[in-house]
Amino acid sequence: MATDFLHKDKSSGDQLVAKDLTIYLPGERPLELVKSLSFRIGQERVALVGESGSGKSLTARALMGLLPHPCKLRASQLTLGDNDLTTLREREWSTLRGNRVSMVMQDPKHALNPTQKIGKQVEEPLRLHTRLGRKERQEKVTEMLNAVGLPNPAFLQQQYPHQLSGGMGQRVMLAIALINDPQWLIADEPTSALDFEMREQVLGLIERLVEQRNMGLILISHDLQQVAHYCERVLVMYKGELLDELAADQLANATHPYTHTLWSCRPSKFTHGERLPVLDRALLASLKQDPRHE
Repeated sequence: MATDFLHKDKSSGDQLVAKDLTIYLPGERPLELVKSLSFRIGQERVALVGESGSGKSLTARALMGLLPHPCKLRASQLTLGDNDLTTLREREWSTLRGNRVSMVMQDPKHALNPTQKIGKQVEEPLRLHTRLGRKERQEKVTEMLNAVGLPNPAFLQQQYPHQLSGGMGQRVMLAIALINDPQWLIADEPTSALDFEMREQVLGLIERLVEQRNMGLILISHDLQQVAHYCERVLVMYKGELLDELAADQLANATHPYTHTLWSCRPSKFTHGERLPVLDRALLASLKQDPRHE
């Protein structure tokens, strides 16, 4: 299959499209982990939310060709622009990852290579996907580290991951993800290991860079208050299914019982001393025939 990822026009309005995406464990009785998921994402900020185990991260990994063994997928459509993601060979996936779609993982302690210096890790996507000379690569690494707000890039490039704070590690991972100017960024709980102030800084940085670079963002999060502030649209998952879809600024007015409970059960100074709502799972089961609750 002849596929030119490197020279694709990023202003062409390409979309990530999934129709009936199912992720399963094969066997005599296949176990479906994500069930018939359908969505369309362009150059916009979209959040994927839901409880732990709802299938958010598996869905993101499917879009990167990184499903863990032995998971498999099937879909009536899974495309990025005019490229069919269900037919890509590993070499083609390797060309796509970091070049058109990049992913930031949850914890830099586990995502960064502890044996390699920061500069080498940030430079690696350039070595893999471009023909830039060493000097040009070094200049772009310095430029990218500056762009994500890291001080003294020359010094930082000689450091190892264990010498960085959690916030600095997240910024390094963001630099790695963005250095090749991808069309989409998938951020999987990128602030889960950070304190409140650092979370706001990192999410504000992601928002600014996504806007500046005209990228699409898929933010996986359990924090609906953050989602309402930083995203435009929300896809809500429960037990591997898409239950609800709404504008992020309408989360406070959500009518679906699951989305409404997720929003209402957030502890805050206004709920101190009060019982938080509990999800009525029996009600969700009764709505199974009408999952979008329209």
